[in-house]
Amino acid sequence: MNEIPVIKVEGATLPEAWEKAVMATWKDGLDIKTEYDKQGDPMSKDCTMIMVVNDPMKEPRIHRAFPGGLEDLEIYRQEVVFGIHDHWINPEEGKWTYTYHQRLTSFPTEDKKVDQIGYIIKKLIQTPYSRRAQGITWNPGTDPITDDPPCLQRIWCRLVKLSDKKYSLNMNTHWRSRDAFKASFMNIFALTDLQRMMAEEIAKGLGAEVSVGRYVDISDSFHIYGSYHEEFKKFQKMVEGRSFEERTWATEFARPFFEDAKVKLESEKRG
Repeated sequence: MNEIPVIKVEGATLPEAWEKAVMATWKDGLDIKTEYDKQGDPMSKDCTMIMVVNDPMKEPRIHRAFPGGLEDLEIYRQEVVFGIHDHWINPEEGKWTYTYHQRLTSFPTEDKKVDQIGYIIKKLIQTPYSRRAQGITWNPGTDPITDDPPCLQRIWCRLVKLSDKKYSLNMNTHWRSRDAFKASFMNIFALTDLQRMMAEEIAKGLGAEVSVGRYVDISDSFHIYGSYHEEFKKFQKMVEGRSFEERTWATEFARPFFEDAKVKLESEKRG
């Protein structure tokens, strides 16, 4: 193979689609170097990935093998949806240069900060079939020279009319680069919750029911780093050796862990 493969996977639920995506990348991805390789690391597996989740809110929503804990998942969700760590942004002191929430709700321009999520909601209330309901993260004035530029580049939303008083909110997200195994599950978990929140706000403005429609996740570089190929093989063994039910959790199982995360965040606020 001498080209980057384009792979499409589809699943009814988030963990089904994510699992298919990482397994397909492992099987059919291109072997290629990265800027982060250390001497002796195998090449990464890489592809352009199109992932379709047909029913993002359908349970089970959580894959047991995503790298990270359930408390971490809830904290990350709140970072993306509510901006709980936007105050950590301080590039002058060598701290964070952005968060996705900051770029989507308070994008910095020369004369003002732009709430792109607010724009998407307002636009789709005014014109449900509009193709202009999008938000971007990339800042060409600052991001190309940073060590950790945004992976998420753009979100795009559109309503589909199902009946006179019922709509479906479809959402696409576009990613420059993506750690398939260690980052993408948490990304999608949070972004689909943002999709749910936007659907609720649009429903209020329209005076109609708005369901969470299909979610499409497009990554230019969806990769599994060579440095953790051995770790990934353990995941592969688990997928091959357990039933889907044994590989996933419903959100209800995770709620106590999510509550612990909320307590931790409250303690963090109090200092």
